[in-house]
Amino acid sequence: MDDLWRGLTEAVRLLATGDRDVWAIVLLSLRVSLSATVVSLLVGVPIGTALALTRFPGRPLIVGLIHTGMGLPPVTAGLLISLLLWRNGPLGALRLLYTPTAMIVAQAAIATPIVAGLTLAAVQALDPRLRLQLLALGASPAQTVWWLLREARLPLLAAVMAGFGAVISEVGAAIMVGGNIKGETRVLTTATVLEVGRGNFEVAVALSVVLLTLTYSVNLALTVIQQRRRPS
Repeated sequence: MDDLWRGLTEAVRLLATGDRDVWAIVLLSLRVSLSATVVSLLVGVPIGTALALTRFPGRPLIVGLIHTGMGLPPVTAGLLISLLLWRNGPLGALRLLYTPTAMIVAQAAIATPIVAGLTLAAVQALDPRLRLQLLALGASPAQTVWWLLREARLPLLAAVMAGFGAVISEVGAAIMVGGNIKGETRVLTTATVLEVGRGNFEVAVALSVVLLTLTYSVNLALTVIQQRRRPS
């Protein structure tokens, strides 16, 4: 309990005094995780929507892959991305390994199945008559999809929160593709692991508190947007 209390005190001190190293880690954590979340939305929402609105041979196999990917261990995603970006790998010439870009790619690989799976469930839960009504009113396919996503916007915001929560808190993939390099790829989760290994439990607790505060703040903002009452 003493370590926990000292960690809480240290967290307040680090944030209040504007510790340069801590704020650099916080900002990098936000940049990487928010970028990965945006990428997962750009990829996952269209995939989930297409799977919800179309039927074709092999669709159950793809849906099964999406649902399996929702439980993909981060360390597995990190390993796959590492193999692709390794110097002798297919994308080794890009020299992205141990960079924030590699971390964004790995985290997007983790979040995309989550976003796609939740989007699929959200669109499928809509009343099928809504799509028919939109088409009967002369809406184009693009307009129909837009209005369906608009109707499913509340569960889609939940998909955003789930995707962000999955990447901001993961550590395995971040270390494997980022390397935990000070000033370059060190984020809150990897910094916490490093301090625990050094025996600096007070600093580790402080970083964990900062991580929880950051995660809560982002999710609170999304929750406020999600729970706003519709204008009457």
